[in-house]
Amino acid sequence: MQNVKPHVKEKTKKRVFVGLSGGVDSAVTAALLQQDGYAVTGVFIKGWYPPELPCTWAEDRRDAMRIAAHLGIPFVTLDASQEYKQAVIDYLIREYGAGRTPNPDIMCNRDVKFGAFYHFAKKHEADFIATGHYAKTKEGKLFRGADPAKDQSYFLWAVPRSVLAHTLFPLSAYTKEKVRALARRFTLPVSEKKDSQGICFLGSVSVEDFLRSEVGVREGIARDETGKELGTHEGAALYTFGERASLKEAPSGPWFVVAKDHAKNEITVSKHKQHSSPVVHMVLTDVNLIGTLDDNEQLEAQYRYHGPMLKGVWSNNTFSPTTPLTEPLAPGQSLVLYRGNECVGGGIIS
Repeated sequence: MQNVKPHVKEKTKKRVFVGLSGGVDSAVTAALLQQDGYAVTGVFIKGWYPPELPCTWAEDRRDAMRIAAHLGIPFVTLDASQEYKQAVIDYLIREYGAGRTPNPDIMCNRDVKFGAFYHFAKKHEADFIATGHYAKTKEGKLFRGADPAKDQSYFLWAVPRSVLAHTLFPLSAYTKEKVRALARRFTLPVSEKKDSQGICFLGSVSVEDFLRSEVGVREGIARDETGKELGTHEGAALYTFGERASLKEAPSGPWFVVAKDHAKNEITVSKHKQHSSPVVHMVLTDVNLIGTLDDNEQLEAQYRYHGPMLKGVWSNNTFSPTTPLTEPLAPGQSLVLYRGNECVGGGIIS
């Protein structure tokens, strides 16, 4: 293995359990920490997988084992299928069934990667856990990763500060291109493996495929804002607010979803996706504050990954934007709060 500049200046003998997914990011994470002097153990976290859908977990586990063997580190498998089924699968079904727009990756992080995995590591006397997220922690605080294109702090707002205080993100200072280059320099066996784009832990399975399998969807009526029937859609559960909808037997669009009636399996569409009236208050539930917030503090907020940043005022679990919204909000989405580059928490838009 060729030498790569250490990520941590002072070498230690602290024990760290690294979540090895079988992908490039977690593999480089393990290699950097090993080079920095940590006693590294690789842990493959097994989730719950719909039996009728294709999933790459067995292949991913083999890749994780190959990474551990290449680095010469211990390897174990954590069966977190029960936690994953309850926190992610049941949550998705419940939220889509209620007509909301959930974010499974956030709950997967909170309850599985930084929940079940963290408790497993502590039970086995590890000092830290580590993952391949592009974000930064310092003294239990959470910050954006250095690469704006890959920053994943948005997905970590629900992780408790007590867990972040024992979490390492070695990729915080790197771009994806640099991580790929490091994987090649470390001669890791997955250096050319493509990134997964599906639901957390479900590999290539898309949200649409999951919903078709687990929730069941059927064609329904699409109406305009006056209530006039325009055509048909593929199933109300498949759409979120502001999304462009492909309609059958409808006048030419584009058409954007502005309302849903899940009980009737109907959607309302418009040729304009922006709000017709300003949003005054955004009330949040399931709030998790990582940093200390003052009442009436001026913050920035993001309601979609890589979406626009809103300026506004925080008070009593409510964010009041002073920046106009350019697209509809969907109940169930996460609103993530920032003070500069520091992610100070977030909640679910109710």
